[in-house]
Amino acid sequence: MKKRKVCVITGTRAEYGLLYWLMKEVNVTNEMELQVVVTGMHLSEEFGNTYKQIEEDGFNIDKKVDISIKLDTEVAITKSMGIGLIGFADVFNELKPELIIVVGDRFEIFSAVSAAMIAKIPVAHIHGGESTEGVIDESIRHSITKMSHLHFAATNKYRNRIIQLGEQPNRVFNVGGLGVDNINRIKLLSKDEFEDSINFELGEKNLLITFHPVTLENSTSGGHFQKLLDSVSELVNTKIIFTKANSDTDGRVINRMIDDYVSKRNNCICFKSMGQLNYLSALQFMDAVVGNSSSGLLEAPTFKIGTIDIGDRQKKRTKATSIISCLPTKESINSAFLKLYSSEFQKVINNTVNPYGTGGAIKKIIRIIKDTSLNNIIKKSFYDVKDAS
Repeated sequence: MKKRKVCVITGTRAEYGLLYWLMKEVNVTNEMELQVVVTGMHLSEEFGNTYKQIEEDGFNIDKKVDISIKLDTEVAITKSMGIGLIGFADVFNELKPELIIVVGDRFEIFSAVSAAMIAKIPVAHIHGGESTEGVIDESIRHSITKMSHLHFAATNKYRNRIIQLGEQPNRVFNVGGLGVDNINRIKLLSKDEFEDSINFELGEKNLLITFHPVTLENSTSGGHFQKLLDSVSELVNTKIIFTKANSDTDGRVINRMIDDYVSKRNNCICFKSMGQLNYLSALQFMDAVVGNSSSGLLEAPTFKIGTIDIGDRQKKRTKATSIISCLPTKESINSAFLKLYSSEFQKVINNTVNPYGTGGAIKKIIRIIKDTSLNNIIKKSFYDVKDAS
């Protein structure tokens, strides 16, 4: 039997973390041949050269598309997108995949999917239909949806939004979140193993902080992040793990502030990339995920821990009851910490349910891909949602 060439594209540590087990499944499925293409921050020494982790995990990287992430200005990112478009055109021409799989909303993934559209290669898009009004990811995500042919949404609300964008309902599937699957499948480290792995001793209270730029605002990242640092500086008996920001506009501003903050204190540590095992293991021992990372929404609720979600980056995303949304001001963040540690909210956390499901997304995705004919799937017709009035 001829195997279907399925090409998985990844550009960031977080995205690869979500894709890891799906890649494993594709790799062992008799009907499929896995192709792996890495790009973006994976190929940047500044962001940890995380392509090496992919290789250490046993995957063969078929191609690398270096988009030259040297600066995080709007001009530099736009040029990176252009370089990516050229690079993916060559890669697809050589690998000739029959289906590509992508997650989410990154600018490098937009370049990949744009090249796939021109090359007439079907696209399976995971985690579409979501809304993040504070960042350019919102527009990129919906644009990727319109260039894709199979859609794997994380909730029914997101599935309906994809259909609202004109996608045929029989091509849109609510499979749940990939992050929950990862938690269920991975053997997490014990506390001693985790502390040894990161060479850092946890304390009475522990926080994991990840703060990314809000790209639709003009140069607010440094000011907003400083408010967070001002707030956590007043916490007592608290250990802090920082994971650095991504390559979005002004991400380097945040990373320089993290380096400066950590260099002056012995209660915190920072990482370019923790890796999936360390990151998910850390969540077991945290009081909360703090900042504006999607992991605070997608994965943290499964661990029955709190999330302090700051600002507009994750605005309008579906949120569990364990999530506290606050403004990027010191006063609002201080109030969020008071609420987090209150006995009333701790009861809420203990009873929270992750709206992104209990697992099983990967098996569903594999089954749907196996059962779906790709003949004539490229030709799409717009699905008109009936006017409710």
